[in-house]
Amino acid sequence: MEALLPIIIQLVTGAIGGLGVGAAFKQAAMSAAVKIISGAIGGVAGGQILTNVLTDPNVQGALSGALGDGVGGLVGGGVLTAIVGAVMNAMGKRA
Repeated sequence: MEALLPIIIQLVTGAIGGLGVGAAFKQAAMSAAVKIISGAIGGVAGGQILTNVLTDPNVQGALSGALGDGVGGLVGGGVLTAIVGAVMNAMGKRA
């Protein structure tokens, strides 16, 4: 269970980040399911990237542990959802 906790935190905070970005950019025609899924995937990716950066002994600081997982998930989920929304918006304008 201890190994799954960071991934669960990243999934949840990524979904929250995805919903937050989706609410901020209302012009992106995305359903809630797309926002949650892209946010969760981005959350795990962002959390893993931040975790790998923080394993360097020269960089470790306040964002280690659960806080780092949460921040990485939130930012990663928001970024990936924004990218997916921009792509979907661009595809919709061409059709």
